[in-house]
Amino acid sequence: MNHAVSGASESKFREVCFLLGAIAWATWQGSTSTPLIDANDARQPAKGRRVYAQYCASCHGANLEGQPAWRVRRADGRLPAPPHDASGHTWHHPDEVLIEIVSNGLQAGRYAPPGYSSDMPGVANILTEEDVRASLAYIKSTWPEAQRAHQSRVTLSAK
Repeated sequence: MNHAVSGASESKFREVCFLLGAIAWATWQGSTSTPLIDANDARQPAKGRRVYAQYCASCHGANLEGQPAWRVRRADGRLPAPPHDASGHTWHHPDEVLIEIVSNGLQAGRYAPPGYSSDMPGVANILTEEDVRASLAYIKSTWPEAQRAHQSRVTLSAK
């Protein structure tokens, strides 16, 4: 009978240890200094390159160059699609903002001035979150180290 009690106690002990370990891991993940989108994971940029080519390049350019005169409003008041290379401003935004803009579109009053109208659609109904992250990992992987470091600091300070 003591053997059954010690077995039950050992089982309970393992459950408690597992739970504490899971809590510690989740806490560590939440406070990690790693950006949400890791451009250094070779699998992500490789997948993201394909996603970008299929869903983003038609507006933002095959080489991330954006549309011509992207800072000049068109007759309809909208701005052309900006570049995502180092010449653009994508690297000025934290990962969470980039994920939201890609997923939900450029929303006036949130990441654009109130009343602003944009051609940037949300793709959450088309792409998985993993695809969105992969496309952003690809974009980030093309930036020079100075832009990557800046964007990483912006992401960390936004947490």
